[in-house]
Amino acid sequence: MVRTLASLPSGRVAKWVVLALWTLLLVPALLLAGKLGDVEENDNSAWLPGNAESTRIVDRAEKFRLADTLPAIVVYDRPGGVTPADMAKARADAEVFKGIRNVVGQPQGPVRAQDGKAIQTVVQVRKDRTGWEGIGKAVDALSGVGEANADGLGFHVTGPAGYASDSVKAFSEGGGLTTITAAVVIVILLLTYRSPVLPVLPLLTVGAALVTSEAVIYLLAKNAGLTVNKQTGFILTVLVFGAATDYALLLVSRYREELRRHEDRHEAMAEALHRSGPAIVASAATVAVSLTLLMLATLNSTKGLGPACAVGVLVGLLAMVTLLPALLVVCGRWIFWPVRPSYGSAGASGEGVWTRVGTAVSGRPRLVWIGTALVLGAMATGLFGLRADGLSNTDQFTGKPQTAVGEEIQSRHFPAGSGDPVFVVARAASAQRVRAALSAVPGVAGVSAPRVVAGEAVLLGELEDDPSSTAALRTVERARTAVHRIEGAHAQVGGNTAVTLDTREAAARDSAVIIPIVLVTVFLILALLLRAIVAPLLLMATVVLSFAAALGVGGLMFDHVFHFAGADASFPLLTFVFLVALGIDYNIFLVTRVREEALPHGTRRGALTGLSATGGVITSAGLVLAGTFAAMASLPLVFAAELGFAVAFGVLLDTVIVRSVLVTALTLDVGRWMWWPSGLFRRHDDPRPPSGTSDPEPALAGT
Repeated sequence: MVRTLASLPSGRVAKWVVLALWTLLLVPALLLAGKLGDVEENDNSAWLPGNAESTRIVDRAEKFRLADTLPAIVVYDRPGGVTPADMAKARADAEVFKGIRNVVGQPQGPVRAQDGKAIQTVVQVRKDRTGWEGIGKAVDALSGVGEANADGLGFHVTGPAGYASDSVKAFSEGGGLTTITAAVVIVILLLTYRSPVLPVLPLLTVGAALVTSEAVIYLLAKNAGLTVNKQTGFILTVLVFGAATDYALLLVSRYREELRRHEDRHEAMAEALHRSGPAIVASAATVAVSLTLLMLATLNSTKGLGPACAVGVLVGLLAMVTLLPALLVVCGRWIFWPVRPSYGSAGASGEGVWTRVGTAVSGRPRLVWIGTALVLGAMATGLFGLRADGLSNTDQFTGKPQTAVGEEIQSRHFPAGSGDPVFVVARAASAQRVRAALSAVPGVAGVSAPRVVAGEAVLLGELEDDPSSTAALRTVERARTAVHRIEGAHAQVGGNTAVTLDTREAAARDSAVIIPIVLVTVFLILALLLRAIVAPLLLMATVVLSFAAALGVGGLMFDHVFHFAGADASFPLLTFVFLVALGIDYNIFLVTRVREEALPHGTRRGALTGLSATGGVITSAGLVLAGTFAAMASLPLVFAAELGFAVAFGVLLDTVIVRSVLVTALTLDVGRWMWWPSGLFRRHDDPRPPSGTSDPEPALAGT
C-alpha cells in the first residue's frame, strides 16, 4: 500500500495529472496570496493575550479615542536656543497638522522646553482601514511639514507613532527578504548539485508552496479567526524556503541513487519516494506539530504564528512529494547535466568526508561523545548572560532611525515620559480617589484632571522615565497595585508601557508552558517512528544541548560583538521551537537511515553507513536552512537579526557537530540498546571490535 502511494506522483500518466492539478491550484492561489496583507492585524489585540489588562481596557478606552491612536511627538530644536520665530513656526505647523489625514483631535502644544533649546508638539495619530500603514503615512506627512525648515531649526517626529511607522517600513522590506532568501537557496543548490539546471525545479516547487501556503493562511485569517501580522509574513517566507528545500535535497539525493539501480526513471522515483518518503513525512509532521503547539500561547502574535508556519511546512511537504517528483520524472535524467546518473553506473568512488569522520569517531566513541557534550555544555554557559526581557523602542532597530535620534533630543530637553502617558479608566464616581492614588505612585510625574464620558473617567499619568524602560514598567506595576485597591473603582491601567509589560509577562508564561509540552510531543513522535525509547531519549538530549549551546553563543555574540541591548521576550521560545523541531529533522534523516542499514548489518555498521550515506545531504540541508534564516539579518530589526543568527548558528552546529559526531558516537557506544525495546534490539548481540579499531560488526544472520 505504501509503495503504491509512493509511486503515484511518478506514474506515467499520474505525473501529468499532478502537474495539471498544481497548475489549477496555483491560479486562485496567486490571487489570494496577494491579499494576505489585507488581513494582517498589527494593533495591540493582535499581539497581546485577550485577558491582559492592556487588552481588556481597549473597549473602555474607545469612547475616549485612546484605543486606536498613538501619539506622534514633534520636536524642534536649536542648539543656541529657539527664537520667537521658531515658536511662530511651530504654532503654524500645529494648524497644518490638524489637516493631515489620520491626525485626530487638537495638537498638544507647542510647548517650549525649560532650557529654551527645544519645542514639543504632541499629535494623536490613528490607524485607518489600511491598518498601521495609515499611521506610517501620517508620520510621513508630518515629517514633510518639517522639510520646510531650512534655517537651521531641527525637526524630528518621534514617539510611539514614529516607531510604529519605522516598524511598518522595516517589515515592508519582506520583498527584499524573499529575493535574498531565494538567492541563498540558488547558490547552495548550485554548489550541492553541481548542475546549472537541476536547482530550477526545487526552486519552482518552493515558490509554488509559498504562494499556496500564503493563500491558505489568507483564507484562515479571513474566515477562521487566525491572527496574522507583519512578523508572520517574513518568518513564513524563510521557513518555507528552508524546510521545503531540505525535503527536496533528501528526495533528489535518494532519486539519484535509485536512477543508478533502475533503468526506468518512473520506477526509480517510486523507489526513492518509498525509501525517503517516511523520513520526509515524519520530519515535516514533527515540525508542523511543534509549531502548532504554539497555539497554546497566550500571546496572540505567537499563537497565530504557530499554525501559519505549520501550514507553510505542510504545504511545502505536499509540494515536495507530489509536484517535485512529477517535474523530475517529466524532465528525465538530463536534468542532472553535466553528470547524469546512468543505469548501472557507480556512485562516487573512494572514501568521502563523512566516511572518514565515521571512521575517526568509531575508534573511541565514548571519549568522543563525552568530549563533544562537554564542549557544547561550555558553549551553553553564555545563556547566563542572555537578557531576553524585551527591548526598548530605541533598541528595536539594528541601525539608528530618525525616530531614535528625535527621542534622544526630546529626552534631553523634556521629561522622559512626556507625550506617551499611561492612562487609567475608572468609574467616574471614583475618579478623584484614583487620581490621588496614581499621583502618589513613585515614578509618576503628574496626573491630568479626569475626563468623564458616559459614566467613566480617564486620567493620564506622565512617567518620569522613558516609557519603554524597565523603570517605567515597574512604575506601571505599582500604579496597577495602587488603583486596583480602590474599592468600587473598577480601575484599569493601559497605554504603551502597560502593553510592553503585559507582553513580557505573557511571553514568560508561554515559554514555561510550551517548551515542556513540545519536548514531550517530539519524544512521542520519535518513539513511534523508531519503535524505541532509548534512541528518542538520547536524540532529544542532543537537540536540547544543541539548542542551549546555540542560545549561549548567541547571548555572547549579541552582547559583545553586535552590541544589542537585549532580546525580545518571545525570542527564547521561538528559537527553541525552530531549533528543536528543525534539529529533529536531521535526527530523523540520519537515524531512519541508520535503522534501515542496521536491519541487515547491525547497529555499528548501520551507524557508519548511515552517516556516510546521509552526511552530505544533511550538511547541504543545514546550509540551506542556515542560509535562509541568516537572510533575516537583511531586515533592520534586532528581533529578526537575533532570531536569524541563533537559528542559523544552531542549525549549522546541529548538522556539522551534533548529527555527525555526537549522535554517531552515541550510537556506536550504546549499540543495539539504541533500539530498546523494539524487535531490532532483540535480533542480535551487536558484537564490538576491540577498542581502538573501527571494523564494522558482521552482518546479521538470517536477514
